[in-house]
Amino acid sequence: MGSAVTLDFTKYPIPTQAFIGGKYVDCKNTEKHKLQSSVNDEVLTSDLQWAGAEDVDIAVAAAERGLAAWAKVSNTQKRDIMVKFASLIRENAPQLTWLEAVLVGKDPRIGNFGINEVAELFIYYGNIIHQFHGQVQTPHDDGSLEYVIRQPFGVVAGITPFNEPLLTFAMKVAPAIAAGNAIVLKASEQNPLSTLFLASLTKEAGFPDGVINIFTGGAEAGSALASHMKIRMISFTGSIQVGKLVQQAAARSNLKKVTLELGGKSPVIVFEDADLEKASKMAAAFLALNGQGCLLGTRLYVHEDVAQEMTARMKGIAEYMGSSLGANPLESSTVTSPLYNHRQKEVVMKFIEEGKNEATLLTGGSSVGEKGCYVQPTIFINPSKSAKVLNEEVFGPVLTIVTFKDEQEALDMANDTEYGLAAYVHTKDLGRALRFTKDLQAGMVSVNSAMAYDRTRPFGGWKQSGQGYENGVAGLEDWSQTKSVLLSL
Repeated sequence: MGSAVTLDFTKYPIPTQAFIGGKYVDCKNTEKHKLQSSVNDEVLTSDLQWAGAEDVDIAVAAAERGLAAWAKVSNTQKRDIMVKFASLIRENAPQLTWLEAVLVGKDPRIGNFGINEVAELFIYYGNIIHQFHGQVQTPHDDGSLEYVIRQPFGVVAGITPFNEPLLTFAMKVAPAIAAGNAIVLKASEQNPLSTLFLASLTKEAGFPDGVINIFTGGAEAGSALASHMKIRMISFTGSIQVGKLVQQAAARSNLKKVTLELGGKSPVIVFEDADLEKASKMAAAFLALNGQGCLLGTRLYVHEDVAQEMTARMKGIAEYMGSSLGANPLESSTVTSPLYNHRQKEVVMKFIEEGKNEATLLTGGSSVGEKGCYVQPTIFINPSKSAKVLNEEVFGPVLTIVTFKDEQEALDMANDTEYGLAAYVHTKDLGRALRFTKDLQAGMVSVNSAMAYDRTRPFGGWKQSGQGYENGVAGLEDWSQTKSVLLSL
């Protein structure tokens, strides 16, 4: 890595205000925060407005008005507004990707995928609004009729993480409003700019004022959302520790419904019959977002017969990717990124330093450059059973490789975790694939692939990886409540 990249922060305006009731407004809380680029440590703004509890109350009041207006919009009109919003997202893709590139260094490949998926989620949910229905039971002998309908909660809330703020925005907001709710969303305080700008497009798309409200802030704002008596559901994506606090606050207040996506420590299992060239490329997905992804496979279990070759392949890929660290995130050829903030860099480096005492360092293990948040792709082998790099979510470019002798041993190790978000299996044996995926304790499993995500499939974890679902019809249903009706004339 050479000298730090120079970035022009003046190409587009830097949004710093909250978006409430259909317009940008100043927060009542006068606290301001600084945002520093993860690429070169330069300051983008020192004026980011920090919402507090009073701002949450104002946003909820706006959402109540928006809810009433949204209820008067027909399903066809709702669809058209959501599809128009998707079109505006695509039209403004350069500005959206730029805001994340200059702040967190997100590479264009990941950035462009995310923008497209955000648009597709609004199109998808806009087009299945008409399929959102209940069911009618067979008439009873006395002539009465029983039917079941699904209805919105009303005012709901969302809290998004720093790694994929736009995608998680869409995974929450699109189904929430398709189900008929109005939403108040706290964007990640570490990566809020793209979401704050996206808010302005809701007005042009035709959403009634107050249907979508967005601000950023810290623990005070998050706690106010989770404990607010007029919010009936909240969806949080982030750490287990904070997720538990959200659920506790929800329980202490009005027992609002809580959906949680709390990360993972996903296993990748490579059997002796696997296509190792393909498996190694798929396993290299642990480097996507520089390791800052909840779905990424960071525990690699390899059959002992192919462990040497697979390990060598992974080492080669990691070192190749590491050689391009520090490239300009605005250039289309860039395929790597830094960690997205200095706090995360400190967390990752602490894991790596402890890992050197708990396992054998195969490659990487150091930070890169004097400026920015770059860390080498790092691989450990032969970890102790209690090694933190094996058992805890690092959220950085760190992979741990373990060998196994047979299917049962692989299954036992893969399931020996409190996480259960995703898992990946590589084998040519169809019977084994069907048998093994059934016994894996994870909410999403992929065979001979690195992609557990799809907008049409339920997205959710087992164990402490969360509760509830996003994406697919299940995601739409998650943002609604059931009512049964008995009609007797």
